[in-house]
Amino acid sequence: MSRRSEQDRQGEQGRQGEQVDPHPILGLDDVVHQRVRLGILTVAHQARRVEFGFLRTALGLTAGNLSQHLAVLEKVGLVEIEKGYEGRRPRTWLSLTPAGGRALQAEVTQLKRLIRQIEQSGVEQSGVEQGGVERGGVERGGPERES
Repeated sequence: MSRRSEQDRQGEQGRQGEQVDPHPILGLDDVVHQRVRLGILTVAHQARRVEFGFLRTALGLTAGNLSQHLAVLEKVGLVEIEKGYEGRRPRTWLSLTPAGGRALQAEVTQLKRLIRQIEQSGVEQSGVEQGGVERGGVERGGPERES
């Protein structure tokens, strides 16, 4: 489901021919990662079937806005939409497809990798001089300050 290029998946070659892991941000799927759609997938993951009105209220959306996001998710096969009646009232329900469950899990995995990288770089930074450059050409620290 990810929109990454083949080069991104394989990682870029470092200056000295070493394999460099692609940044976790490259593994995020733009369709899934969008805030509202991530919320829809998350709520749908927690329930077997979700009613449109509940989802609209839970995510604080207008009916039109929610409909647009559901259309995007349905088009790529991440959710299934079912229309019917409860008594005489029309209702719309949605459920997560198996592909939607896999896409959500992949997104969570990439977000965890990103968080882990941020947390580890915080530990590494404690041993790096302010403004120094580490292996891989990554500059650490902020701009120099005047004393």
